[in-house]
Amino acid sequence: MTRAPNVAVIVGSLRKESFNRRMALALQAMARGTLDLQLIEIGALPLYNQDLDAAPPASWTAFRDAIRASDALLFVTPEYNRSVPGVLKNALDVGSRPYGHSVWGGKPGAVISVSPGAIGGFGANHHLRQSLVFLDVPTLAQPEAYVGGAGTLFDEQGHIANEATRGFMQKFLDAFAAWVAVQRKPA
Repeated sequence: MTRAPNVAVIVGSLRKESFNRRMALALQAMARGTLDLQLIEIGALPLYNQDLDAAPPASWTAFRDAIRASDALLFVTPEYNRSVPGVLKNALDVGSRPYGHSVWGGKPGAVISVSPGAIGGFGANHHLRQSLVFLDVPTLAQPEAYVGGAGTLFDEQGHIANEATRGFMQKFLDAFAAWVAVQRKPA
C-alpha cells in the first residue's frame, strides 16, 4: 500500500485558538488516509537575518529540515492589512535562504485563507500566491479557498459546523490530493 503524502501545514497565525489553526486541525482529521497533514510551527523562528546564515539558529535548521522532508505544502492563513501576517512572511524567508538553498522549490502547494470577514482573506491568499510563484511552489489553482464567517464556522469539538463549508473543504482536500499526486516528484 502506498503511503499518504506528507504535507507540511503552515498556519499563518500564532494564536492558539486561531480560526486558521482550527481549520488546519479540522482538515487534518478530514484528510486521514489521503494526505498526512502535519502542522509545522513557525512562532519560534527568529526574524530572518542574513548575518545568521553562517551559523543558523537551531529553530531555522529544524524548520528547514521539516519542510525539506515534506512531499507538499498547505498554507492556512489569516489576512492582516490585506496581506499575509509577518510571521508567515518570515517563515517563507527563512525557508528560502541562504540564496540557492530554498527548501520550497518544486513542492506542490495550496492556500486557504480563513477570516471572520465576508471576503475570507482574499488579499492574503493572493499575496501569498505571488510569493509562492517566485519560490517555485506549483500552487493549486482551483478550487480557490477563501473562507469567511469564521466566527461561527466550528462546533465545540473543532469540526466544521456548516455542512456546505465542510463539503467544500472536502472537495478542496480531494483536489489538493490529486494535485499532489500529479505534481509530486518521485522519491
